[in-house]
Amino acid sequence: MTHPHDLSGLTAIVTGSTQGIGRGIAEALAMAGANVTITAEDAQAVAATTADLVAAGHAVAGLPCDVTDDAALRALVDGTLARFGGLDILVCNAGITGTAGSWALDDFDRVMAINLRSIVALTGLARPHIAARGGGSMILMSSLSALRGNGAINAYALAKAGVAQLARNLAVQWGPDRIRVNALAPGLIGTPLSAPLLADEAFMARRLQMTPLRRVGTVADVAAACLFLASPASGFITGQQIAIDGGTSITDGS
Repeated sequence: MTHPHDLSGLTAIVTGSTQGIGRGIAEALAMAGANVTITAEDAQAVAATTADLVAAGHAVAGLPCDVTDDAALRALVDGTLARFGGLDILVCNAGITGTAGSWALDDFDRVMAINLRSIVALTGLARPHIAARGGGSMILMSSLSALRGNGAINAYALAKAGVAQLARNLAVQWGPDRIRVNALAPGLIGTPLSAPLLADEAFMARRLQMTPLRRVGTVADVAAACLFLASPASGFITGQQIAIDGGTSITDGS
């Protein structure tokens, strides 16, 4: 009997996959047997990550891509098809926070371009190829900030709320093609990007009081949830936003 998390013979693209959560997801999918395209804007980082995973025995390819460039997105999909022969799983993880507290329109436009528009474009490019394989899974990276008001990362929170709604819309539109589309909403996860928050004792005291599990999430926590959504184990789940936050979004802080 095949393990429900087995991805052998399937092919995935994971954007923003050279560090942090994206790299953890790429590694998890590769360990489950998937062919994985590693991609990010930094070509050197893509090459290094690809070399690391190849050395670990995984079937991966590296394709640098600026997700704000429609031609580069097309090349990413075409390159994956050329290398692996098809596409079954798309993980849209690339994103930026933007400038905290800013409503400057140039900052807003860049955040929206990377965090939301690029996902609209890439899912559209991937759809016919996933449908041609009889269906598959798209996982869009939202955020805990999409579930609550936020006074610091305004554009980011707005974009991530849009990502969650996009997942619902696409799940309805593309369900007949057997394409499942879901969103993940990580809370505070221990990565290099969150290091300043983790070092802030006052912030951490408040945050852990608001988190029923009383700990910070790990990259492995997010990667495991993504593997579940990518795999046959979640075959009847679509259009959902799943919070990976230790309960922060549901607690009253007591």
